[in-house]
Amino acid sequence: MKKLVLGVFIVMLAVFLAACSSSSSGSNKQVLEVALWDENVKDTVNASIEAFNEKHPDVEVKVTYTPYANYWTKLKTSIGGSSGPDVFWMNGPNFYKYSTDGLIKNLEPLIKEDDEFNKDAYVPAVVDLYSMEDELYAAPYFTDSVGLYYNKQLFDDAGVDYPDESWTWEDIETEGEKLVNKDEGVFGYAAHTTVNQQGYYNLIHQAGGYVISEDRTKSGFDSPESKEAFAFLKNLIDKGISPSTQNQIETESKQLFMSNKLAMIPLVSVNTPELHEALGDKLGVAPLPKGKQAASIVHGIGWAMNDKVEDEELAWDLIKSLTSEQANKDIAESGFSIPAMQSTGDIWLNSVPSVDLQVFLDAQENGGAAYPISERTTEWQDIETKEIQQAFLEGTSIDEALDRIAEGMNKILEEENND
Repeated sequence: MKKLVLGVFIVMLAVFLAACSSSSSGSNKQVLEVALWDENVKDTVNASIEAFNEKHPDVEVKVTYTPYANYWTKLKTSIGGSSGPDVFWMNGPNFYKYSTDGLIKNLEPLIKEDDEFNKDAYVPAVVDLYSMEDELYAAPYFTDSVGLYYNKQLFDDAGVDYPDESWTWEDIETEGEKLVNKDEGVFGYAAHTTVNQQGYYNLIHQAGGYVISEDRTKSGFDSPESKEAFAFLKNLIDKGISPSTQNQIETESKQLFMSNKLAMIPLVSVNTPELHEALGDKLGVAPLPKGKQAASIVHGIGWAMNDKVEDEELAWDLIKSLTSEQANKDIAESGFSIPAMQSTGDIWLNSVPSVDLQVFLDAQENGGAAYPISERTTEWQDIETKEIQQAFLEGTSIDEALDRIAEGMNKILEEENND
């Protein structure tokens, strides 16, 4: 009897342990961590993950969305602690720092062994942005350029013709003044002094200057062209055509625009769905008005891989799914921004039919200027932001502020090139 009881107990114990083992294996799937900052792409990211899971059903992909203001601090801390996400968004200002510090993996060896991934399929400017010595470190996801959004209703109310490709800086001033309605708290134009890509970077290039030289050895902030661009901004603010720098800090200009309190605003293409949701058919877009020449800053986001990822082949499969032709079609149809894969650009044009999105594709090809970067971009941008805002807030010499930016930036660039 004792032997029988012992036998039954052993069988039951074996069944119990098998059940526990089965449950444990079900909950202990291999996990890939993904990080990015914009939840507006959640549906398209989830669709790419579903496609990845069809090939890898035993892998759990966890996605974390962190607001941009905290994203880089959190990312740097986690990666510096030898953990962090396996796959994550990378942008231009931070690329050189992460690649030269060995925080992200060189994807080129994986690409060379993979017949499915073709760098030539993507917009060259974004491939170049995330390459070092022709080797890719972040797979292109989407691109963006800057256009002039405008509120058709405010133009109609003021009896002003809509902006078009013939507009220049002079038109911003003359027509923008007509669009100001002080009684209703309406401004004509957003002369950005608190943001760079959608603001003064474009104007510097339109004036014929540059933010950083092509060889990344010299600042262009102290050039006559840069000073001309900032004099133009100051004039628009002084005339009350644009909100002041203090106003821009207190209330984001985009919020004013979506509240029908701003007639024109330069913004990147990723804003289209949000602006259209707020304004509907009142929303229009035109090319940025020209200075001496046409120019629009072009940027884009790439998917990078943690250099300490445990299974790089698996992480690479996930990146391929996130940047596949289907993923590009999904992001194009969502209207979020211009997909990085060149063959899917036309799909994006129809994502918001009432808005002429061709403006942004044309901007990339005609006068598109690459977002300025170097190894220590964020350091000289800190100087840039501090000096510009201080000059506009305190009413001190903007030319002297630009000279100080150039001085600090040139010192950083010299150190970069001597390392």
